[in-house]
Amino acid sequence: METVSCDGRCPVQATAELIQGKWTTRLIGVLLPGPLRFAALQRQLPGISSKVLSARLHTLLAQDLISRQVLPSVPPGTEYRLTPRGVQLAGVIQSMHAFGQSLLSAEFAALLTGATAPEVSLT
Repeated sequence: METVSCDGRCPVQATAELIQGKWTTRLIGVLLPGPLRFAALQRQLPGISSKVLSARLHTLLAQDLISRQVLPSVPPGTEYRLTPRGVQLAGVIQSMHAFGQSLLSAEFAALLTGATAPEVSLT
């Protein structure tokens, strides 16, 4: 396995900072299949408040991970979609999902058997 070293500004840390926050990866994941309106995003993310969703969308817009389009309809609608930069995160999020499934499976198996879950090493 290749060793990850960081001299100066660490690319791994920069990515982690970009996707930090409880809702960021879930929001990006929900937008991967295509654009959604605010209400549809809120339905896809049970438990998120309108205030938090609005704040996360604002942050992702500022980071150029999503774009916002006002639709010419009555009443006016707003649609959000991933930018090309946001789409680049798909592989990162899919890898995190696979790792998380493996991690949760190991923890669940440990609970069933009474064993200790294996330590996770990033090296």
